[in-house]
Amino acid sequence: MTSVKDIRSTFLNYYQGQGHRIVDSSPLVPRNDPTLMFANSGMVQFKNLFTGVEHRDYTRATTAQKCVRAGGKHNDLDNVGYTARHHTFFEMMGNFSFGDYFKEQAIPYAWELITKELDIPKEKLLVTVYHTDDEAADLWKKVAGLSDDRIIRIATDDNFWMMGPTGPCGPCSEIFYDHGDHIWGGPPGSPEEDGDRFVEIWNLVFMQYEQFEDGTRRELAAQSIDTGMGIERVAALLQGTNDNYATDLMRALIEASAHLTSVDPDAEGKSVHHRVIADHLRSTSFLIADGVMPSNEGRGYVLRRIMRRAMRHAHQLGAQDPLMYRLVPELVRQMGAAYPELGRAQPLIEETLKLEETRFRQTLDRGLKLLDDELSALPEGADLPGASAFKLYDTYGFPLDLTQDALREKGRAVDTEGFDTAMAEQKAKARAAWSGTGETTDAAIWFDLAETHGATEFLGYDTEQAEGQILAIVREGAAQPVAKAGDSVQIVVNQTPFYAESGGQVGDTGTLRTETGRATIIDTRKTAGLFIHFAEVTEGEIAVNSGAELVVDNSRRGMIRANHSATHLLHEALRRALGDHVAQRGSLNAPDRLRFDFSHAKALSADEIAAIEAEVNQFIRQNTPVDTRIMTPDDARGLGAQALFGEKYGDEVRVVSMGRADSGKGAAGDTYSIELCGGTHVRNTGDIGAFVLTSETASSAGVRRIEALTGDAALRELRNRDHALSEIEGLLKVAQNGAPERVRALLDERKALLAEVATLRRELAMGGGAGQGGSVEAETVNGVAFLAQVVSGVSGKDLPALIDAHKDKIGSGAVLLVADTGGKAAVAAGVTSDLTGRVSAVDLVRAAVAELGGKGGGGRPDMAQGGGADASKADAALAAARRVVEGAN
Repeated sequence: MTSVKDIRSTFLNYYQGQGHRIVDSSPLVPRNDPTLMFANSGMVQFKNLFTGVEHRDYTRATTAQKCVRAGGKHNDLDNVGYTARHHTFFEMMGNFSFGDYFKEQAIPYAWELITKELDIPKEKLLVTVYHTDDEAADLWKKVAGLSDDRIIRIATDDNFWMMGPTGPCGPCSEIFYDHGDHIWGGPPGSPEEDGDRFVEIWNLVFMQYEQFEDGTRRELAAQSIDTGMGIERVAALLQGTNDNYATDLMRALIEASAHLTSVDPDAEGKSVHHRVIADHLRSTSFLIADGVMPSNEGRGYVLRRIMRRAMRHAHQLGAQDPLMYRLVPELVRQMGAAYPELGRAQPLIEETLKLEETRFRQTLDRGLKLLDDELSALPEGADLPGASAFKLYDTYGFPLDLTQDALREKGRAVDTEGFDTAMAEQKAKARAAWSGTGETTDAAIWFDLAETHGATEFLGYDTEQAEGQILAIVREGAAQPVAKAGDSVQIVVNQTPFYAESGGQVGDTGTLRTETGRATIIDTRKTAGLFIHFAEVTEGEIAVNSGAELVVDNSRRGMIRANHSATHLLHEALRRALGDHVAQRGSLNAPDRLRFDFSHAKALSADEIAAIEAEVNQFIRQNTPVDTRIMTPDDARGLGAQALFGEKYGDEVRVVSMGRADSGKGAAGDTYSIELCGGTHVRNTGDIGAFVLTSETASSAGVRRIEALTGDAALRELRNRDHALSEIEGLLKVAQNGAPERVRALLDERKALLAEVATLRRELAMGGGAGQGGSVEAETVNGVAFLAQVVSGVSGKDLPALIDAHKDKIGSGAVLLVADTGGKAAVAAGVTSDLTGRVSAVDLVRAAVAELGGKGGGGRPDMAQGGGADASKADAALAAARRVVEGAN
């Protein structure tokens, strides 16, 4: 049997032998295309090469690209588990030519690989071409010897490939495999083309055009090739099946699910659940490994939808405890060698899945019961009203597709129009509308500048002042030769000491001077390798090709450095205190504070916070040098360097080390903190000064946030705390450090006094002493002992105890008390158990409350309470209650 691993290596090795560079899969979160939610094909990372705005040191590439289709145009989520070939996550094998070869080589390469390297029978293959693409059709006849009836011309968009609404596009040629006439279906273009007999296994895209938002196309500067072979489909046919879920990789995940649930993977009505779990395990794990965390918007919302869909299917298999996280080790065994980021992120993946499933199970049973209740009230086969579906979403967190998936098994649907109407403002969130967070859409100008001048050389690790040459000035998206006083511009120089915003560290500010002018740098950012200085020209004019002196705001940079270095120490302290699952989920290193987000399931205790703060300060006091080294990513990880999951690193990385681990998990003398980091740092840990943690809160599901101060800001915070404590000690008239003991004593004294006051009030009220209007005895009304009294000096919460005391005193009867609480009235009534069949305390209270200007009142027949706005009507309230007793049967 040819395994998925074998197919992957055969494909990559074949194209490497044809002069192609094997390029690692890009992250699932595209970094060069704000129009895409996730990488959905192999060409995404090469988009700028196809459009000509970027060039690399190779013109041929081959990849095994991880892809997710679960949102936007490419959304296969609803079909997953119910068909043989739909997935949310899949691997796309591809070969690419960037202005190198075109159809005349792409087609022979494909035919040789598929028929010789993979040994797929020629007689089982047929192809499609775009109906006007005579060149491709002729090549298939010449290279493969295919007859006209096995070269099918397609006139629709099925054979004209587009990555999205805009971008590179062109005609394509698809290779189909015939699984045999024992399976229903017809060839592409026939009425039966949706059957399972003929399956597309490879798509060769001949990239000739670029599509623009207005619908126009233009010829690309260089014709290119982009192909995509679905590894799951090829594995199925090579393993003698037409079912992707029967392949070795997917079957291993399904068997793992079956083992943990003790449910036969092939049992009727159960197999779909195992399939959904296996597929969604891959997409959720890879998304988390690439830095996506579950949330209520954007990519995180789609991840949560996929997670919850899988978790519902696990629930239907009878899993009583969280299941998904227990399947991660099997996934790492199957795919970790090809995608090492999966293994590196394994603790975070498991922790995230466990936390999310634990939370979701708390609401799942109630939500499904509500769904069943709603369906039981409907006619047989009727759609679920949109308002009901919205209630599931709004109250129980069920996305619409989860409700639809549950109803699908019952042969029913949802009134989606009604759902959209009910959802109103939440519609944007529910559909996870994506505005994009990638590079700017006008990135072409920066790529052009980078091509002309090369990347900016950063000098800021060693200096905060340098000279450079102005290479470009950009204003309102266009290059210009000169900027004058009052202009807001972006300036590019050949080298700079200014750090560009990255990795949580904010961009530098400062000044730029030339012989003819001056500008204030208000921010620095990076695009296409260029450091872009956002500037306000304050004096004279600044021109391209001028020499410039660049000076970073030294004081501000110093505070930023201290905060950044402190986050490294904090990160390691958190890992050691809480566990290896802790991973950075975001940070801010600003001049006035630091913020650090990290993966953890619950709030930190006071003892944990104190221990973490103390450990950071311990390593600050060590005052050891902060070392930086340049090495390969693999060598860095071999040292144990921590990396931010989802970040893409180049061939070389900067490794920042600080502190000696003289105790704890590390052996004596081991380096305490080792991280991949491109930011600026202090020279010695002692330069941080001090570290004070100011808050620890939740940032999002499964993510905590710490905010802290360093240096002078930390000392000011401590001085403010000390001043506040000194003021408290002065007010308490105690010696230094005596405040806690004195406050505890005062609190105990206050508690005792309050208890004594409450007791005296009850005794006073019971005895009818001063302020109570004299002693009141029960009277007999309609054969019932009835005691009604207005009391003062007691609160509403004291009334139930007084009621119970009066009930004990009279033995059998009813009691009503009205307390004057500063103009407002509190009312309570009680009836002994032998009389609740005749008189209800609730009725007594409601009658009294109505007279007091209140509404309602409630409780039990033997005890009830209420209130009113006008205590002056207390006598009328007593009389109203008396009338209730008079009318009792």
